[in-house]
Amino acid sequence: MKILLIFILFVIVLFFKIRKFKKTKNKKLFKFKKKFLSKESNIEKIYSRDDEKTSSDPNININIGFYENEDNINRKSNIHRARLSKFRQSKLNGEMIYVDKEQKIFKYINGKKLYV
Repeated sequence: MKILLIFILFVIVLFFKIRKFKKTKNKKLFKFKKKFLSKESNIEKIYSRDDEKTSSDPNININIGFYENEDNINRKSNIHRARLSKFRQSKLNGEMIYVDKEQKIFKYINGKKLYV
């Protein structure tokens, strides 16, 4: 009788554990599908591809406007700084900016170096 009671208790506990595991697995799968198909994640992917393209070529112009929000300004300035450190030149708001060997930032105006 005791063995039968223990066996029934074991089966019940096992049943609830399996049921709980299936629920959490489905929730994780559902979250993944939702994130994968959401519009925000697609927009983030487009921005990340654009950032990768911009950071890999120093001749692509980065425009920072007056009315941009702080996050965009920070993102664009970080890309600009990364390009300066990697390529030693970067185009910002239509002007090519360079870094010399002493880590000084300058640009050419009428053929002369103007340190910023």
